[in-house]
Amino acid sequence: MAHEMMILVLQLGLIVLFARISGWFFFRVLKQPQVLGELVAGMIIGPFLLGSINIPALHGPLFPLSGGTVPVSPELYGFAVLGSIVLLFTSGLETDLPTFIKFSGKGSVVGLGGIVVSFFLGSGITVLLNPAVDSLMHPSALFLGIISTATSVGITARILSEKRKLSSPEGVTILAAAVLDDVLSIVLLSIVVGLTVAVAGSGISWDQIGMVAIKAIGFWLVCTVLGVLIAPLFTRKLKLLGSLDLIAGISFGIALILAGISEMFELAMIIGAYIAGLSFSRTDVAHEIRERIQGVYNFLVPVFFCVMGMMVNFAAMKQVIWFGLAFAVVGFIGKLVGCGLPALLVGFNFRGALRIGAGMLPRGEVTLIIAGVGLSSGAIGQDMFGVAIMTMLFASIAAPPLLIKSFTGGNGYRKSLEKDDKGAVSIELAFPGYRAAEFMRRSLAEGFRQEGFYVHRLDHNRLVYQLRQNDIVFTLIQEQEKLILNTAPEHEPFIRLMMMEKLLEFKDFLSGLESMKSPDMMGAELMKGIFSQENE
Repeated sequence: MAHEMMILVLQLGLIVLFARISGWFFFRVLKQPQVLGELVAGMIIGPFLLGSINIPALHGPLFPLSGGTVPVSPELYGFAVLGSIVLLFTSGLETDLPTFIKFSGKGSVVGLGGIVVSFFLGSGITVLLNPAVDSLMHPSALFLGIISTATSVGITARILSEKRKLSSPEGVTILAAAVLDDVLSIVLLSIVVGLTVAVAGSGISWDQIGMVAIKAIGFWLVCTVLGVLIAPLFTRKLKLLGSLDLIAGISFGIALILAGISEMFELAMIIGAYIAGLSFSRTDVAHEIRERIQGVYNFLVPVFFCVMGMMVNFAAMKQVIWFGLAFAVVGFIGKLVGCGLPALLVGFNFRGALRIGAGMLPRGEVTLIIAGVGLSSGAIGQDMFGVAIMTMLFASIAAPPLLIKSFTGGNGYRKSLEKDDKGAVSIELAFPGYRAAEFMRRSLAEGFRQEGFYVHRLDHNRLVYQLRQNDIVFTLIQEQEKLILNTAPEHEPFIRLMMMEKLLEFKDFLSGLESMKSPDMMGAELMKGIFSQENE
C-alpha cells in the first residue's frame, strides 16, 4: 500500500507540474486554449510515450499500462473523474440561466439544428468508413455522433469576451445555443451509456431505448427544477451561519452526492454535477462558491485533461488517421451548416450566420468527458478515442481564428434590433476626475456589501462589477471619471437611495478635507519633527 501511494503521489506531482507549465506555454506563447497544453502534456508523459520508460528505482515505469479498458491506474483515473465533476459543477455555476431562458428561442433553433446535423453526419461517417461499425445504433457510432455535437462554451465565451461581442445578437445566440448543445449532449450521453448497459449481450430493443431516454431526461428535468427552486431557499438558511466557506463546502458536497446518485441511475456522474452547479447559479452566492473552490479546480481540472491525454494510444491512432481527419472535417461542416442555416431562418444575414456557425465550432471539455466515458465503459476503443482527441485538437486550433475573423465587418442581423434590456434603467454620475470616481465606486461597493450584497468583478480588463443579493442583480461600471449603474426598474428607487447616501458621505468627506490644514503646512510640521529628532 505504501509503495502504491508513493507511485500515486509521484504521478500526481509530475502531472500537475507538466500540465500547468504546458498549459501556460500554450496560452501565453502559442495563443491557444490552455486545455490543449494540458492535453499535450498528458500525451507526452503518458503510458504510450515517456511514461512507459522503465525507472529502476521504481522497479518499473512511472505510468504503467493498466490491464482494463482505461490505460491508467484506477487511483489516477479516480482523480480524473473528480476533476470532471469539479469542471461540470463550476460550468453549471457559471451558466447564466436567465439569459439562457431569455434567448432560448433563437438559441434553441440554432442549437437543435447543430445537434441533429452534427450527430447524423458524425455517426454516419463512422458507419461509412469503419467496416466494424455496422449500424447507426452501434455504440461507437452513437458515441462519435454525440462527440460531434458538443461545443466548448468556455473557449467561445473567452473569444467573444475579448472581442467585446458577448452582448451582440450573434454572441448571445451563440452562448445560448452552446449551452443547449452541452446540456443535450450530456443528456444524450446518459441515454447512450444507459442503453449500452441495458442491451449488453442482447439485441437492441426500442422499448429499452425509450425507457433509458425517459429515465435520463426525467432525472435531468426533475433534479434541475427541484434544484433551481430549492437552492435559493437552502443558501438563504445557510447564510445565517455566517460562513461562506461553509456554504461552498456544503455545495460541493451536494454536487458530489448528486453525481453519485446519477451513477446509481446508470447515468453519467457529470449530469449530477452540472445540475448542482446550475441550481446554485441562481443564488447570490454562486460567485462566492466558485471563488472558494478555485483551488480545488486549479488542481483537479488540469489533472483531468492531462489524464485524458494519457489515454491517447499513438499506435492505435495510426490505424484511423485518415478517418480522424475526415471526421474532424465533417464535424466542421456539421456545425457550420447545422447552426448557420437555422440562423438564417431566425433573422440573421449571411455574415451573422457565419459568425454563429464559427462560434459553435470549438470543442473542449465536454468532448473529452464524453470520449472518456465512452472509453471507460468499453463502448469505444483506443482508436475511436484518438479520433475524438484529433477532432478536439483540430477544432480548438482552427476554430478561434475563424471566429475572430468572422466578426470583422458590419451588422449580422437583417433588421435593426432594439436592446433586449430596453426595460433596464441606466444611472450615470460624472465626477471631477478619475480618483474621485474611484473613491465613489469603492464606497458604493462597500456600502452594498454592508447591506448584504455580494460584489464580484466581471471583467478583469475593465472596471465592471456585478452586485447581487437574492433576486436583485445590477452592474456597476467605472469609465474614467464616470460611474454607470444598470438595474431593473423595480430596483431603481433603492439604488438611487443608496447612491444618494454615499454622495452625502462623500460631500462630508470633502468638507472634512477643506477644514484640514494645507498640505504645505502639514508637510512642514512633519519635516520639523524629523529635524528635531536628528538634533537630539
